[in-house]
Amino acid sequence: MNINGRYKKENTFDAIVIGSGMTGGWAAKELCDRGLKTLVLERGRSIEHQKDYPTALLHPWEVKNAGVISQDEQNKNPIVNRCYAYDSNTEHFFLKDEEHPYIQEKPFDWIRAYGEGGKSLLWARSGQRWSRFDFERPARDGWGFEWPITYDELAPWYSHVEHFVGWSGNKDGLEELPDGDFLKPFDMNCVETDIKKRIEAEFPNRKMINGRCAHLTEVRDIHRQQNRGLCMARNLCYRGCPYGAYFSSNSSTLPWAQRTGKLTKVTHAVVHSVIYDDNKETATGVRVVDAQSGSMTEYYGRTIFLNAACLNTNLIMLNSKPNRFPDGLGNDNGLLGRYISFHNYRGRISAEMDGYLEDYYYGRRPGGPLIAPFRNVFQRDDIDFEGTYLANLGASRQGWNRGVYDSAIGTELKKKVSKPGPWTIYMGIQGETVPIYENHVRLSSEEVDRWGVPKLVTSVDYTENDEAMLKDFHEQGQAMLEAAGCINIHLHDSHQAPGLDIHEIGGARMGSDPEKSILNKWNQVHGCKNVFVTDGACMSSVASQNPSLTFMAITARAANYAADEMEKGNL
Repeated sequence: MNINGRYKKENTFDAIVIGSGMTGGWAAKELCDRGLKTLVLERGRSIEHQKDYPTALLHPWEVKNAGVISQDEQNKNPIVNRCYAYDSNTEHFFLKDEEHPYIQEKPFDWIRAYGEGGKSLLWARSGQRWSRFDFERPARDGWGFEWPITYDELAPWYSHVEHFVGWSGNKDGLEELPDGDFLKPFDMNCVETDIKKRIEAEFPNRKMINGRCAHLTEVRDIHRQQNRGLCMARNLCYRGCPYGAYFSSNSSTLPWAQRTGKLTKVTHAVVHSVIYDDNKETATGVRVVDAQSGSMTEYYGRTIFLNAACLNTNLIMLNSKPNRFPDGLGNDNGLLGRYISFHNYRGRISAEMDGYLEDYYYGRRPGGPLIAPFRNVFQRDDIDFEGTYLANLGASRQGWNRGVYDSAIGTELKKKVSKPGPWTIYMGIQGETVPIYENHVRLSSEEVDRWGVPKLVTSVDYTENDEAMLKDFHEQGQAMLEAAGCINIHLHDSHQAPGLDIHEIGGARMGSDPEKSILNKWNQVHGCKNVFVTDGACMSSVASQNPSLTFMAITARAANYAADEMEKGNL
């Protein structure tokens, strides 16, 4: 009895955070800042900032296979191999296909990074605030679910996150893409600047702006306190930034939380389920399987934050089945795992631009400009699809590998590759998908993984609405590039499966009505108020913007609310 009592005391915390990635790091930071003894559970290995970035400072000739994954490894891992950031520089951060298999009822590319920091080490670092229209549009236009929060409620938390992270961008004064607490932006190059002028002259209601991204283009005192440095515009970010110039949990929120003395981290911790006490009608902790030994451990806490990333959070909730919730934690209405959504990235356009051959640009700027959403934004437009999209856009000159397939050899080839080629243009859709009931994840009734957890079944697909939006993007994108004077314009459809955008959301959506949602406006499970969900699983719709900034703002808001409620004795 004494041994059991000591064991429980040692494993008891004020708060438990499941996941150490983008939102898990933020939950840990905020809870520790509020003085709460906090446990972070990470199912992957420990990854220490700087120390565990083995390829960060390698020269091109030092990189294994010049960055190319071997054909054998590509064949073994076809899903992760489709990710834009996966190569021999970064493969140590990614989860390989066979390491945590799942069942694809419909094709779905589930890209994962199990390890401290999660996908915050690998994200593209772009992010924009949602506008009031994004929170209002689903209910306004009649195709979606009413959000329980407004832009005005979240705006202070956007500022809170932007200030701490360091977010570069320009104050553009657009209601559809609200300004934030920005560092100076990366400048557009000469061709992008000209394209902007021409597009906005031809289409006055369409605005092309500098990209907004989580990079330190200048270092403020708050960033010095985090021991982070200036972005060098190397664009080798996926290798792990030794300067801490882009935001990751590893360089920022987790070390900050660690310095409070309130943080405990456990790695190789596969969360099996949330423990619920039917008598107390509250969650009391979590069951954890050691990923290496297979042994089971229980940890206890007054409040629990689920930040395992969207689909794994759904998996944990679905696998948490006390008597009170036989179909999954908080699943009184049968909606847990439903309305999974994503971003439509299939549309692409390539083009060229004559001239400007005497002009170039400095460095390898991360990110790039975008064209703000202009469809169905301020009102429902007379078009044949719901939702909106933005367009990522960039101009560049061909790089060092130009001429690889050229017939020239020797001195002639060296001269060719030492000079930049013509300007090429890229444009890509980032489209809002409409959440539908049929798009879902669920647990397999037949197969379990090596930790004894049922495998996740993904059943997510495109809709006719997505196809109509893609068609409109191609038409409007071509028209804009033609107005900008581009030539050799080619339209592309990648036909990629959902999931490869790595922006999956939903399954445990927020809402005011417990019959139609899983979480309330503070991200608490309706039927279990000491469990909070603040990663992508909590989202009620997608919008067109990159989601990570909104995830982090929602997490900071919810964590401080939880701390307030704990101080009041309500949790």
